[in-house]
Amino acid sequence: MPNAVIAGGGIGGLAAAIALSHAGWDVEVFEQAPELTEVGAGLTLWPNALRALDYLGLGDQVRDIGVLAGSGGIMDSRGRWLFHTPMAELERLNGPAVALHRADLHAALVEAVPQGALTTGTKITGARIDGREVVVTHSQGETRADLLVGADGLRSVVRARFWPGTDPVYFGATAWRTVVDRPGKRLDVAGEFFGLGEEFGIVPLPKDQVYFFAGAVVPAGQTSHDGELAEMRRRFGAWADPIPQLLSEASPDKILRHDLSYVPKLKSYVHGPVVLIGDAAHAMTPNTGQGACQALEDAVTLGAILQGRGDLAQYDDHRLRRTQSIARMSRQAGRVGLTTSPVLAAARNTMMKLVPNAVLVRSFSQMHNWSPPCTT
Repeated sequence: MPNAVIAGGGIGGLAAAIALSHAGWDVEVFEQAPELTEVGAGLTLWPNALRALDYLGLGDQVRDIGVLAGSGGIMDSRGRWLFHTPMAELERLNGPAVALHRADLHAALVEAVPQGALTTGTKITGARIDGREVVVTHSQGETRADLLVGADGLRSVVRARFWPGTDPVYFGATAWRTVVDRPGKRLDVAGEFFGLGEEFGIVPLPKDQVYFFAGAVVPAGQTSHDGELAEMRRRFGAWADPIPQLLSEASPDKILRHDLSYVPKLKSYVHGPVVLIGDAAHAMTPNTGQGACQALEDAVTLGAILQGRGDLAQYDDHRLRRTQSIARMSRQAGRVGLTTSPVLAAARNTMMKLVPNAVLVRSFSQMHNWSPPCTT
């Protein structure tokens, strides 16, 4: 039985472990964190991601955990609609999307990983190719494998080792995110709000929770002297409802902040018996909501190719163009949403009101119309 070492126990790494085990591989997942926890954030799983989860046998379980993503769109900071997302038409074409807490998706994946395959508290420190195999060094020793899957995120050790000179690039903006509990409280509006060099988004979750996030154009490496929630209230406290209310309900110690960076375009995700997936391969800005979705696609595609006894090089054929196209779209959307030019912001708002639904549907469908490859 061929064996694979997977660097990283996040969404992509766990999904790869499940997909490869279904394909007849022995898998080991090494996660450097001492215990598996997911950040306090939500996510939307679009139809492409749900089809990937169907392939893993988890689609129905995740649909039951999540809530259907309802109608939304984009507003200005005063709450005036710029456009409504044509959810009914998108669902008719590709199926529904669901929103859920990242921790719930992570837990479902952990449960499906083969017993004994996941080791926490183990940091991968290096790797070398030896013939047709790869020797992985880590804090527990050394492991020889037929395949090394780099699923270790934006600052991937695996990518740094085999793809030198591909350090992450700062996008020019920082982001905040958190989840708030709102038992019994109705949320009348969800979607994104665009300002001038700032944006704010709201996603309803199951269990009376709401995920909200925000972004702002600032230099890299900054933090707020009096806490990130205070910074958010200064920036967004006078924006349209329900933003002030959500900020008043948030806990200061649960606000996450991170600078937005992306991985530069790679010529290949494969180097001998080494392959990159997820953020390690193509970390993208969050503006299309496709980061986790693409990691799931990567994992399932890898499993399908290797189950069909395909060449690992086929992975690039399936993934390179698609992921880099979506990453580019995401950066473009981020630049539009976070423009600091009053003239460009006014033009953006006017143009969004004029965009036909057919254009929006076509744009979204490029991302959502995906199914696992048939390689047999």
